[in-house]
Amino acid sequence: MKMMKVIAMDMDGTLLNSQKGISPRTKEALIRAQEAGGMLILASGRPTSGLMEFAAELGMERHHGLLVSYNGSQVVDCETGKVLFNQAMSVEEGKAVLEHMKMIDRGTYMYVTNVYDQYIMVNGKKFNVMEYESRGGNFNLCEERDLAAFVDFPLNKILTTADPEYLKAHYKEMMEPFKDQLSCMFTGPFYFEFTAKGIDKARALGAVLEPMGYKREDVMAFGDGHNDASMLQYAGYGVAMANGVEELKAQADEVTASLDEDGIALTVERMLAGCSEL
Repeated sequence: MKMMKVIAMDMDGTLLNSQKGISPRTKEALIRAQEAGGMLILASGRPTSGLMEFAAELGMERHHGLLVSYNGSQVVDCETGKVLFNQAMSVEEGKAVLEHMKMIDRGTYMYVTNVYDQYIMVNGKKFNVMEYESRGGNFNLCEERDLAAFVDFPLNKILTTADPEYLKAHYKEMMEPFKDQLSCMFTGPFYFEFTAKGIDKARALGAVLEPMGYKREDVMAFGDGHNDASMLQYAGYGVAMANGVEELKAQADEVTASLDEDGIALTVERMLAGCSEL
């Protein structure tokens, strides 16, 4: 395998293990890749604030790393904090979706219609989705009973969450009024999200990497979910996790080990073997 100049990674289900951390072996491999001249990109549906601690753990600010957040709606330079790309929904688009869907963020707060209506059923168990989202994004929770009336600013993403069975049965109804106006996608079994039209992880990568002089063949990408498909298609070498959805694994160049078996490390170590610089 040739050396790749850019390594782009999804977060949940890919870089992060089941304890929601980066394993020591994966961390070591990614730091070695940066020391050899590579650049890391964290590409996630998470807000930018939910990526920063992991970027700091990997030392990405010292190696020109990038954060692709909100499923590709925003790209931030780790070193400077500068926003390199941002495409939000218009205020009018956001208000239209919020007449029906109820979870957004702004600054250090996540706004919901009811902070007490927080449990969904996942794999037969109660799951506190509000706590999971607020902690994952480093947000304080704030209740606004009418989010559509509250919003007077562009939104990078609107997140909806429900029991996986409910979303499977109703996602087409949820997206029907907006399918020609916005990007509507599953980002996990219990997440269905709305972003500006045409937004995905590949769009964000192309928007920032190509002006920097990188080519698609310079990019290796790792993912596990449906919303990672465009990123793996964009990359010169796409890697799906063993725990990923079957559709993604079918189109990947490689299927590596699972999130708890250091799948990223195994591939990156093989790439680095015998090479000192990119």
